[in-house]
Amino acid sequence: MADVYLVDDEAAVRDALAFLLGSRGLDVQAFDSGPALLAHLDTLGAPPPGVFLLDVRMEPLSGTRLHDELLARGLPNPVLFLTGHGDIPMVVAALKKGAFDFLEKPYSDNALVDRLEQALAVARAMHAEGAEAAERGARLASLTEREREVMQRVAAGKLNKVIADELCVSVRTVEVHRARVFAKLGVRSAAEVATLLAQQAAG
Repeated sequence: MADVYLVDDEAAVRDALAFLLGSRGLDVQAFDSGPALLAHLDTLGAPPPGVFLLDVRMEPLSGTRLHDELLARGLPNPVLFLTGHGDIPMVVAALKKGAFDFLEKPYSDNALVDRLEQALAVARAMHAEGAEAAERGARLASLTEREREVMQRVAAGKLNKVIADELCVSVRTVEVHRARVFAKLGVRSAAEVATLLAQQAAG
């Protein structure tokens, strides 16, 4: 997976940017058009953890239209635009749709790399959260229906005896289910169960 997915339809600019970013330790994957990037993304099994660096004026798909396509695919990755002065109103509209930032040409190499590093830090944090959410969902999905019933009551702070009365089972049965819930969820206390459920509910 690349750090930066660069899209620019001018070969000279694309090559220069790829060289610059590579020399600063960034792994760059360059594309000559929006459709080429989208075709590549279609081959990936999951959203990549990097950032998108898009030129605004491109054919056949402009940078802002490409951004719309990325949003339509549900990709949360930070998007940065390289723009001429006349394109700023378009980019401001893109910022309102969630783009990370833009750099107006001519820009300094250091400013570009610094901005990309900031975007990458955000992208990595988002990717880590996504992986954590996927693991959390998988752990919850592994619970049986009865374990879920016990889990909800444990998270609410109910005692084993109360849970046993509500579910019409023995306290020992509740203790077994409770132990399995803790093991499957990778938690050690009722408070951790409640926190995990709150995180899941928050998305």
